[in-house]
Amino acid sequence: MEQLVMNQMLEEKGFIDETIDPKLKLTDEINRLKKEKNAVILSHFYVDGELQDIADYVGDSLGLAQAAANTDAEMIVFVGVHFMAETAKIINPTKKVILPDLKASCSLAESAPADKFAEFKAKYPDHKVITYVNATAALKTMSDIVCTSANARQIVESFPKDQKLIFAPDKNLGNYINSITGREMVLWDGACMVHEQYSVEKIIKLMEEHPDAEFIAHPECEKPVLLLAKHIGSTTSLLKFVQKSEKKKFIVATESGILHQMTKACPDKIFIPAPGNDSTCACNDCSYMKLNSLQKLYICLKYEQPEITLSADVIEKARIPIQRMLEISK
Repeated sequence: MEQLVMNQMLEEKGFIDETIDPKLKLTDEINRLKKEKNAVILSHFYVDGELQDIADYVGDSLGLAQAAANTDAEMIVFVGVHFMAETAKIINPTKKVILPDLKASCSLAESAPADKFAEFKAKYPDHKVITYVNATAALKTMSDIVCTSANARQIVESFPKDQKLIFAPDKNLGNYINSITGREMVLWDGACMVHEQYSVEKIIKLMEEHPDAEFIAHPECEKPVLLLAKHIGSTTSLLKFVQKSEKKKFIVATESGILHQMTKACPDKIFIPAPGNDSTCACNDCSYMKLNSLQKLYICLKYEQPEITLSADVIEKARIPIQRMLEISK
């Protein structure tokens, strides 16, 4: 709530909707401010391409957490969504962490309110809790370890087979990990609005129209979609797969921002975004990720706001499961 109030105050003061001189070359100004303030820009694969291109590091949630842990910069500018910036703050409690727009939330993180999850967890006192990184800091404080889609299997298999587990908040990723590990984790009923919107019928039709294309998907997708996929993996895994594959055409079921990196890495290959249920759009975009812009990044750096703030207690408790993940994922 305090973060939302701060965001409203920033808007009222004009920090977010400030009119920018159209003659100003934003990329030059951002690079100047970054150097002047000893800041590092971390961007997720799902933001617009121009934001990926100006970043010091672009990656998935695991790579971004590792980059945040290893940076020597005094300030971290997180071009992504709120939970990612929170994770960076938890890892670096003494550094200033800023986010271009505090409204950049996450449907998956929102699907698991801390109070409701606490009640859920209490029903399984003999279970350890694995929390997907796409969750609030409050949820991470109730976790034994954190994971990302890149290391979820590795994290789950780090527990003895007889250890009972809760996996939250993504039921689709949890179901997928259960299917490939033989576990029977108890799953919180949460999901990503982007990855749940893919249309199996439209994907099958697209595959028929492009028989020379391989279909690849992120494990946050629902099971019927994953059953169609040649390769299932995190955004980094999907990127590596298309780079190594001899195929020249791919249908990609994850947020369309990753296509920017795929096209840069493989300019001779064709990438088609998998269709969703929305008839007005050929792809599924994360509206939260798309709240980020060059203008907001410039204003964020200029004023060093909005800043991510967390209580010392939350940082202390949430840092333990994140550090456990980072240790296992070295």
